[in-house]
Amino acid sequence: MIRQGIIGIWRFYRDGFRSMTLGRTLWAVILIKLFIMFFILKLFFFPPFLKGKSTEEKEDYVGNELIERAIHP
Repeated sequence: MIRQGIIGIWRFYRDGFRSMTLGRTLWAVILIKLFIMFFILKLFFFPPFLKGKSTEEKEDYVGNELIERAIHP
């Protein structure tokens, strides 16, 4: 019973995506924007501060940053 429901949902979306014309272009734009947000921006704006540090050093750094930012907003 559950399997039939899942198969029905899959067929609904599959047929819907097959019949799209403008929708495919919109999905392509959405995927490109997500790629830019999560991969390109990460490279330039979020440097790896904690790379190469041990787990204990990471814990200390994050804990101190949380405390300092709470005290001095």
